[in-house]
This record gives sequence, C-alpha cells and structure tokens, in this order.
Amino acid sequence: MTNVGQLSGDDLLVVTGGAGFIGSNVARHFAQAGARVVVSDRFGTSTKWKNLVGVELHDLLAPDALGPFLARNADRIPLVIHMGAISSTTEADVDRIVRDNVRATLDLFDFCQANGTRLIYASSAATYGGGEQGFSDRSEAWYLRRLAPLNAYGWSKQLIDMRICKQMAQAAGPQCAGLKFFNVYGPGENHKGEMRSVVTKITPLIRAGETVELFKSYKEAYPDGGQKRDFVHVGDCVRVIDWLASHPDVSGLFNVGTGTARSFAELAAATFAALGQAPRIRYVDMPEILRGRYQYYTQADLSRLREAGYDGAMTSIEDGIAAYMRVWRPD
Repeated sequence: MTNVGQLSGDDLLVVTGGAGFIGSNVARHFAQAGARVVVSDRFGTSTKWKNLVGVELHDLLAPDALGPFLARNADRIPLVIHMGAISSTTEADVDRIVRDNVRATLDLFDFCQANGTRLIYASSAATYGGGEQGFSDRSEAWYLRRLAPLNAYGWSKQLIDMRICKQMAQAAGPQCAGLKFFNVYGPGENHKGEMRSVVTKITPLIRAGETVELFKSYKEAYPDGGQKRDFVHVGDCVRVIDWLASHPDVSGLFNVGTGTARSFAELAAATFAALGQAPRIRYVDMPEILRGRYQYYTQADLSRLREAGYDGAMTSIEDGIAAYMRVWRPD
C-alpha cells in the first residue's frame, strides 16, 4: 500500500480531471490505498464515467463547484493533483483552451500557494515542439521561452510552466511539481476519441484481423513508421505521482517517460505480438493539417527526476502493452 502522501484520516485528496485517462488511474490508485478522494470532472455524454466504476470516492464535483469546495475545505486539503485540461492537440478553439487550461490551472495554483496546499499538475511534452531545444525539463525562464510548441495545447502548457516556475523561483512555497507527460497509453483512455493512443486505436483492428495503418514519413531521416516517440504506460505515471505525493519537499518540472524513444512500427509490432498475431501494417499519407506540426522524435530526459530521488523502473512497450492487453476492454 502506498504512503498516500502522508495524508491523515480526515484529509481530502482532490483529483481534477479524475474521470479522465491519467486522472482516473490516479484516483483509483489513491482510493484503493485508503485516501479520501474527491474527483472534479465533466462527464457530458461521454463514457468516461466507466473509468470510475468500482472506485470508492469521498465526493464528486463539477469543475464549476470546485472553487467553492476548496474554499470551504482548505484546511482539510493538503494536496491537489491537477490532471484536468483540454488535452486535444488539434483543438481549434483557443479561447476554450485559455479558459480550461491556463486560467483554471493558474487559479488553482494561486489557491494552493495562498493556503499552503501542495500541487502536482499535468504539463506536457507538447511544450517541446519539434524538439529543436532538446527534451530537458529544466525550469529556467530563458530555456522555457525558447521552446516552440506546435499547437495551442502545448502553448497553453508552456504558459503555465513559465508562470509557475517564475513564481516558485522568486519565493518559497508549498510543493508544486509539474509533470511533462510524454506519449501515455493504457487503460482508461477509450473515451478520448481521436486523442486515444495508437495502441488503443489499433487494438480492435488487430483483434478483428484487419491491417493497421501508420503514417508515412515526410523526413528523409525517418522511414515510414520510423517516427519515434517516448511511449509510457499510465501505470508509470501513477507511480511517479505517488512518489511525489510521498515526498513533499520535491518541487519543479519533471519529464515522465521511459527515457527511450521507440518507433511507431515497433509499437504496432509489440501490440500484434501481445495479441499473438503477425504484424499487418501499411503506410498511409499523413493529413495535411498535421504535416507542419508533427513531432518526429521525442525522448524524455529523466536525469532531473532521478536526481530528485525517484528510482522506479520504467516499463518497456513490450511489457506495458502486454499488461494493457490483459485488461483491455472495447469501450
């Protein structure tokens, strides 16, 4: 059983976006460990409520009710885990991104700083853009300003990181850790539509005996299907969050990936193998809308996370996908 971040029996652990992909895995983990978990999320007509089936929650709130709830219970909330955001990299409504990503996060950060509440929040590897400045999770203002995200989602996360890192450098406060998640896959993402991981998208096709389609490459350095990402199992993300919850003295920006870049062709092959089938792959044209803002290579530099003391092993795509297939469900 986890330490549950040194929470007492009367403490409340707030998880925003707690019905979403990473958030629901976090909520389930801490609830199973005995924490009194409060989830804040929107549901609408999506199926993400299924992510919370069997999870014992202390309370469930709409995002609009979160502010008043925090104000009423500030002395009982030592930690907020903020996973709530618009996570679509193709979202075109920038005003919506500013409202739900930037404004909501900064308001929550200001509350936590004013009330001595610890905060662990989701940043993103999308802040690195094409990777021209590398994938170092350093927090100096000059470095953060150099990053050039390829979409409004990544830009929103960059804005948040710059503001929080600047304030944390100027004055000491309660723990605040931003996590730059790389390409996360695993249980709990079926509701995400086009933002599902490639593993989740291709699994039903493989099960049905169909051929998997991957994008052609438009850069000579990469063969078709040879575009590389750092694919990380959601369980590794939860373990990093759990460790941070148990180490309130650790603050800063941290990459969360495996530290190893793997190709989409390797990812597909690992999924076929986990399902006991030979690979069936063909390569198709990438949509025009993606070609100018596509990341061909990402790889998390985990040195700062290791230096902070986290020594957990990261899961290979072969082991992670095999574990995912054992619990995979169609929706």
